[in-house]
Amino acid sequence: MTPFRIGFGYDVHQLGENRPFWLGGILVPHDKGAVGHSDADVLVHVICDALLGAANLRNIGYHFSDQDPAYKGVDSKILLQEVMKMIRKEGYELGNVDATVCLQVPKLNPHIPAMKTCLAKVMEVEENSISIKATTSEHLGFVGRQEGVAAYCTALIYRV
Repeated sequence: MTPFRIGFGYDVHQLGENRPFWLGGILVPHDKGAVGHSDADVLVHVICDALLGAANLRNIGYHFSDQDPAYKGVDSKILLQEVMKMIRKEGYELGNVDATVCLQVPKLNPHIPAMKTCLAKVMEVEENSISIKATTSEHLGFVGRQEGVAAYCTALIYRV
C-alpha cells in the first residue's frame, strides 16, 4: 500500500443576487452568493473532492447527491466532517490541503484566517495543514464577469 496519496478537486458555482455567500465554512459579506443544492460552499466542496480522490473514494456527488433531498441546503461543513471520517476509516490522515479560490470580488485575503480556523476545527487538524489562496481572473471569463466562483484543491493524505 502506498503510504502517501494525492488528490485533486475542482468545482464551480454560479453566483446569484441576494444569497448568502458561504466560503471556507464562513459567511463572507457580499451582495451575491453561490447557487447550489447545498449551501454551495465551493471551497469546502473542492477540499472534499481532493480528499475523496486521494483515498480513491470517488467524489462528493457520489456520496452526497444533489438529487437527494436530505442534502438540500445542507451546511457543507457537515459533508467535510463526513469525508474526514471516511478517509480516517480507510486508515489515512491529512497531510495538508492547498486550495485556491478564483473570484473577482470581494477580496478574500481578509477572510482567509477565519476560513482556516473554521476548517481546521471541522477537520480536526492544525491550521498549518490548510493553505488557502485567492486570485481573480483579471476580469476574464465567468469569474471576471462576476457570474461565478471557481476553486481548486490538492490534498495529501498518508497512511497511519
